Amino acid sequence: MSISAGDKCPDFTLPDDRGEMVSLDELKTKPFVLYFYPKDDTSGCTREAVDFSALSKDFEAAGVAVFGVSPDPVKKHEKFRDKHELTVRLLSDEEKSLLESFGVWVEKSMYGRKYMGVERTTALIDAGGTVARVWPKVKVPGHAEEVLQAARQLKAGA
Repeated sequence: MSISAGDKCPDFTLPDDRGEMVSLDELKTKPFVLYFYPKDDTSGCTREAVDFSALSKDFEAAGVAVFGVSPDPVKKHEKFRDKHELTVRLLSDEEKSLLESFGVWVEKSMYGRKYMGVERTTALIDAGGTVARVWPKVKVPGHAEEVLQAARQLKAGA
């Protein structure tokens, strides 16, 4: 089951790329973005992380925090962050609890082989902890800018 606009954001507590815990409780006072991606250091995931990082000051100015979420461990996130000078925080969901809650841990297929993986998806959560917008099956080019526009509109309407 996938999360939709209007749903409450599932509760979570996950470590970030510095090993610090991030929870829904501490985020609920302001809007935030969760972008779910398959794997650190692959071409599409790197482009997406770099794009969100390039706009991090704009998101900050809009009062919206941005978090990348993948099943990679904290140490791998740390290397990924340092290698590409990323400024967005990366959350490690090794147990796949948040990924499953959002319905983005799905069966995928490549060259006829089926496997479980992350369906690239982004969610904008409002200050009350409600999902304001979801972008399923994200195509990376221009995506971070589109999310920024929606985040600005959300703040303007608040």
